[in-house]
Amino acid sequence: MSIIPSFFGGRRTNVFDPFSLDIWDHPFFNTSFSSVIPAGVRETLAFANAQIDWKETPEAHAFKADLPGLKKEEVKVELQEDKILQISGERTREKEEKNDKWHRVERSSGKFLRRFMLPENAKVDEVKAQMENGVLTVTVPKKEVKKPEVKAIDISAN
Repeated sequence: MSIIPSFFGGRRTNVFDPFSLDIWDHPFFNTSFSSVIPAGVRETLAFANAQIDWKETPEAHAFKADLPGLKKEEVKVELQEDKILQISGERTREKEEKNDKWHRVERSSGKFLRRFMLPENAKVDEVKAQMENGVLTVTVPKKEVKKPEVKAIDISAN
């Protein structure tokens, strides 16, 4: 969760998240700075900067990404070095026919790649991914935190 949630486009970001390993988390690439970026590049960045939410519950870490129009075959979820979750994919641009006249192209295309450093309590051997209605959900269960064993000691009288 961001320390300053509203300065960078009014959306929760992980700009200050120490677990994020992504250049796209830099404030320069956020939509509030889009007037500085040329239109063609802005369209590519819109998809390249796939927005991903990371929520931690008592049982697991849950990552959700909105990837409308993509099939599960066009998305890759990988675990690198048993500690880095990588989500990547590509949306190809629609083919242009000679007789087509485009009035507007707003849907983004291109590759995206996001990486997240998983915390020590992640069960990396039990990661699950599911794609439904254009939403990718990656669930990383957490290891149980062992509570320290407390042993009562009898006090003897002298």
